[in-house]
This record gives sequence, C-alpha cells and structure tokens, in this order.
Amino acid sequence: MIKKLIFKSGVAKATAGAIAALALTTAPAFAAWEPTKPVEFVVPAGTGGGADQMARFIQGVIIKHKLMKEPLIIVNKSGGAGAEGFLGIKNEKGDPHKIIITLSNLFTTPMATGVPFSWRDMTPVAMLALDQFVLWTNAEQPYKTAKEYIDAVKAAGPNKFKMGGTGSKQEDQIITVGLEKATGAKFIYIPFKGGGEVAVQLVGGHVQSTVNNPIEAVSQWRAGKLRAQCVFDHERMPYKAKVTETQSWNDIPTCQEAGIPTDYTMLRGIFMPAGVTPDQLAFYVDLFTKLRATPDWKEYMEKGAFNTTFKTGADFKTWLEAAEKQHATLMQEAGFMAKK
Repeated sequence: MIKKLIFKSGVAKATAGAIAALALTTAPAFAAWEPTKPVEFVVPAGTGGGADQMARFIQGVIIKHKLMKEPLIIVNKSGGAGAEGFLGIKNEKGDPHKIIITLSNLFTTPMATGVPFSWRDMTPVAMLALDQFVLWTNAEQPYKTAKEYIDAVKAAGPNKFKMGGTGSKQEDQIITVGLEKATGAKFIYIPFKGGGEVAVQLVGGHVQSTVNNPIEAVSQWRAGKLRAQCVFDHERMPYKAKVTETQSWNDIPTCQEAGIPTDYTMLRGIFMPAGVTPDQLAFYVDLFTKLRATPDWKEYMEKGAFNTTFKTGADFKTWLEAAEKQHATLMQEAGFMAKK
C-alpha cells in the first residue's frame, strides 16, 4: 500500500514517472507483526526435564542475542500429563502472545486420558529437533552392556527390577513396554514428575534403570554416576567429542546393536494457539530460524545429542500426521488407550 501524496498548487509540473518515484521513496515502512507484550512460553511438563531445560535455554539465547523485544515468560503446566498446558493453549484461540513447547505427550496425553485435545487444535510453528532416548543404569551396578542388563532382568523373573520414567502412559513407559515385548524382560515401572527427578532416583539406587533423554542425564553420566547402555534409534548419535573421560555420544551403541530391536525418538516442537494470523505465525517461524542459526543452539544440540531435523509449514504437518498414527499404534499395543 502506497501512501497518497497531496501536492499543493504551487508545486511545479511533474511527470507521471517523477510522481511515481516520489511516491515510492516516501512510502512509509510497514513493520511486520511482532509481540507487543511479554509472551507466555508454556511447558506442558515439570521442571528439570528435557522440555523445561530446552525452553529455559531458548529463553536465555533469545535474551542474549536480542532476537525479540518482549520477554519470554516460562510457565510450567504439567497437570494431567501436560493436558493442563495443552488445553490452556487450545482455549486461547487467536492469542499470539502464547506459545508452547511440545514433546510426544502432544499425542500420548489425549490418547491415554481421553482429554478433548489434538495437535490440530493449535497452530504448528516448527519442529526444533528430535530427542533421543538412552537406556541408563547406575554405574555402580555390574552391567557393562545392555544385553548383560536385560539378561539379568530376565533371570531375576517378573517385576524384580524397577524402571524409572517421566509420567504414566507417556514416552518413557511406552519405550519400557516396547523393551519388554522385544526382550521378554518385565519391569516395575515407576513414574516421576520430570526427567531431572528420574536421573536423581537412578543415581540414588531407588530404581535400577531409566530411559531418560541424553540432556536429562548428561551431568550424572559425565560425573561417572550413570552408565549409558544403548540409544533407542536405528543409528548411533553422530557427536564424537568426548563427554565423559572415555566416551562420546557416538560411542553409545544402538539398542539394535545390543540385540534389542526397538527404537523411538521424540518431538521437540513449538506451537501457537489456533486462529493466529499468517504474520503472527511468520514472526515465530523467523524467530526460531534465527535461534537455530546461533552458535549457542548448535552447541546445545551437540551437548544434548539431539537429532537436528527442522521442519515448518506443510512438511511439519505431514510429519505430525504420521507421528500421530505411529503413537496410536504404540499406545494400542501397550494397552494405554483411554476406554471409550
């Protein structure tokens, strides 16, 4: 849109071309949309876990590099396995000052609880990364490989070994059930509020194993308190810099290499409420594109051993549709679907 120019009668005769050029040079700059007040950044999980750590890291990088003028305010809403956070965003239709970081409870929570919510009730912004899962044991235990540990669980008989995880009928328990089906081992699954607490419980010997994300257990691994047995993916993590005195993420074998034919990766994504405008969506896509270009983000991806896949727009929606179907199958096989 070009601002209309009004010429006084005393202005000398001008050609049409000169007028057009003048109009272009004096047209006002219309800024794209940006937040006009603090943005609430919802974490549908407890403090200390992978989603919470990533959200707080994002908050810090945005401040450091001045990527937006208004602040991000972290709000943890973990009630109902994250349903509190998701329903809150669903009910804020059209509000561009709220965003939410998602993990796979985006799919599992409505399936397990029957809460009337779907990822389609929000606006997908971006897949930031995919998170890995590692089978962890206490370093004081004698098991040097995943096979040794699973063999010990099987030899002990059903329900003798405890597997700690975040939440019930969520990612950690889905993986545990998959592990049981693939190997014949049987665990007592113990749910905790967040991945940080899960790692502490394993270090304290209150559970015998966990399937925490790398970033949730890296400090205990680096300190020699935990042993990384295998990663639940079809290939090893690519990061080769040493994390402990002797091991890099790349040194951790896949669970398939250890004879455990199961894998699983988890979404780390950003959504907005439904009903936002294209300009409002574009602001956040641009924000997170800039975030991913910072050296801080690249370092964080390596430290947390993330799969750095990034998707927006139609590609992200296609991935979400496929992931929803995958989780429906996994939840049905585990017997975790809500009774209708």
